[in-house]
Amino acid sequence: MTLPTPDSLRRAGVAAQAAAEKKATDIVVLDVGDIISITEAFVLASGSNVRQVRSIVEEIELTLKITDDEAPRAVEGMGDASWVLMDYGDIIVHVFLDETREFYDLDNLWSDATRVDWSPEPSALTS
Repeated sequence: MTLPTPDSLRRAGVAAQAAAEKKATDIVVLDVGDIISITEAFVLASGSNVRQVRSIVEEIELTLKITDDEAPRAVEGMGDASWVLMDYGDIIVHVFLDETREFYDLDNLWSDATRVDWSPEPSALTS
């Protein structure tokens, strides 16, 4: 059993905030550490089109590089950008097209996971 560290949850919140900066929708942070042992948190976010999905992914990557000097171990799915997975080890970020997220329904698949309370910083969204 892997328990999320305060740092992994903080970084998941940083990724969620970065997604919010690019107007991602349905942003959810899930504590999955007590369910699976390969990671501690998931961040799920949606974009309405391929361009927005790519923009969200780029913003998350840039923000985590600036705040934590960390690049993802792997990024999968940028080719068609309907579902991009960013692996940071202790956090996994999933950025979907709206219809792809609905089809795979990870929210329901991981419904046993605890939702981590986070909220976008209003000042960051208004700039």
